[in-house]
Amino acid sequence: MLSIIVPTYKDSLLNKTIDSLLENTGDVEILVVLDGCSQEVREDKRVKVIRLGKNLGMRGAINAGLAEARGEFIMKIDSHCKVGEGFDKIMAENCAENWLTVPRRYTLNVEKWERGGYATVKDYHYLSFPEKGLWPQEWRARTAERLHDPIIDDTMTFQGSCWCANRKYFMEHVGFLDDRPETYSTFAGDQLEIGLKYWLNGGENKVVKKTWYAHLFKNANYYRTQAREIGTHKRKMLAMGPYRWTAKHWMNNEEPNMLYKFEWLVEKFWPVPTWPEDRALWVIEDK
Repeated sequence: MLSIIVPTYKDSLLNKTIDSLLENTGDVEILVVLDGCSQEVREDKRVKVIRLGKNLGMRGAINAGLAEARGEFIMKIDSHCKVGEGFDKIMAENCAENWLTVPRRYTLNVEKWERGGYATVKDYHYLSFPEKGLWPQEWRARTAERLHDPIIDDTMTFQGSCWCANRKYFMEHVGFLDDRPETYSTFAGDQLEIGLKYWLNGGENKVVKKTWYAHLFKNANYYRTQAREIGTHKRKMLAMGPYRWTAKHWMNNEEPNMLYKFEWLVEKFWPVPTWPEDRALWVIEDK
């Protein structure tokens, strides 16, 4: 069985997301985590609502779902997504014990509630330094070149809106996400903590192109219209220390008990856009 964790905070697309999951999956439990908010949730025997008394942020909401999950496999998905037919079976059947997998991602046309075309596909992401950005021209070309083959492939990192894993392996090698204010805080870099704990401790991150999900495209207009509930908070988080702490923590190899150093991952995917060849620059200092 697959346990699907859907953390949410006042998302108007939540029930459309749940409907898509119910229509395109079989033996699943859908754990909807209302993160300190109240809203109506689609009723179904496969849906369980977890109501948090206060807003814990994305990390705390994911942890609440992990605590209740009972499936052999776990998945986290955002509350503004549409999924393909047979989504759960395909993801579970193509998830090796030590893999963290993500399905092919399309942009979601919210008005028509349909996925975009191949031009919106984003299969691969990379870690950038020192510039920001997850999907530059070089990796657009990578997606185009590998659109159909290989059907399952390595990815350096992923967006974080949807991922799947063997629950036992995940809890042993990642566990509950760190949401301390002095580290990642409540929101920052959940995909970085998870993905790097897989790669640097003997696991792998894979994109599975046999199935797909379509994710709401959050452009500047989206954040303007949602500023009071979502955008203002996220923009503040982006400007704060947790993202800098995350970069420093991993680039300086401060995570204990890893099999590999961070340099191993950069070199595995070399050449990586924006990364200087001078290894002496691969460090972040306190300021």
